[in-house]
Amino acid sequence: MNIALDAMGGDNAPEEIVRGAALASKQIDGKIFVVGDSGEINRILKDCDYKAENIEVVHTTEVIENTDKPTKAIRQKKDSSLVKCFALVCEGKADAMVSAGSTGALLAGSIHFLKRLPGVLRPALAPFLPSDKNGFLIVDGGANTNSRPDHLLQFAIMGSIYAEKVMGIENPRVGLLNIGAEDEKGNELTKAAFEILSQSDLNFIGNIEGRDPIMGTVDIVVCDGFAGNVLLKATEGAGLVLFKSLKEVMLGSMKNKIAALMMKNGLKELKKKYDYKEYGGAPFLGVSSCVIKAHGTSDALSVASAVKQANDFAASGALKLMEVQINCNNGGNEDDI
Repeated sequence: MNIALDAMGGDNAPEEIVRGAALASKQIDGKIFVVGDSGEINRILKDCDYKAENIEVVHTTEVIENTDKPTKAIRQKKDSSLVKCFALVCEGKADAMVSAGSTGALLAGSIHFLKRLPGVLRPALAPFLPSDKNGFLIVDGGANTNSRPDHLLQFAIMGSIYAEKVMGIENPRVGLLNIGAEDEKGNELTKAAFEILSQSDLNFIGNIEGRDPIMGTVDIVVCDGFAGNVLLKATEGAGLVLFKSLKEVMLGSMKNKIAALMMKNGLKELKKKYDYKEYGGAPFLGVSSCVIKAHGTSDALSVASAVKQANDFAASGALKLMEVQINCNNGGNEDDI
């Protein structure tokens, strides 16, 4: 599989993005198109150990910034690194694309250039978060702040297929994010979505509360993008505070430092388990090609993970299965967006 990588998007671009491409070049068999300012990219590559035949630099002269209006930017900045990535996918040169840049521009460009899968009403972001067990996907993680019950059904279908085909989770458990576990809890959206999900062929385990996903009780958290993004950011924030507090305690006294030294390997494993850098990015489910939104603060390791994730997504056949399952469930009105 060939991957288009936006070298100019993200807080640490282009340095960490290019270094991530170098790492990924030794992990996948296909070509990585590193798209952006060729002078900067080649300067960074000179100091990297990489598989030369798997890297191709594609020069562009413009960058879409987080401050740009997404729809306007993708139409006007035609020689931007992000728009060029879309072009490589549309031309069939790349099978998937990765960007750590503007989320709004990535989502707008995905719909504008790549189009939705037939039958899909609303594409959705599906960020992954670690849990007490294997971790979980949030669908939708922020692409749609207003959703209908049939949108949530499609989110659940696409998330389940991604979890099974790309992540290797057999018969993934789907939970509906709500204010209580009881069947009758929630607002009009969640009550109606509960009924639809209950009648589906998915492994729907019912309503779940915000504390449940991190405890490992569910594989797919289904919700509208507003609630999903709040859950995502709150969980990430809690993790950062926890590790900061743990570090302060461990360094608080000589006795604690000795204890920390004795627990060094265990603490490293714990940090690795809950480090987002190990898990790549969030797939944008429901568009006709494989798109991965890497974390805005991605370093080389997380970029390499996102490229590997895009490669696995493109090779999995998940997109075709999503299209089939969406249309089997009468999901589609092509005019709805």
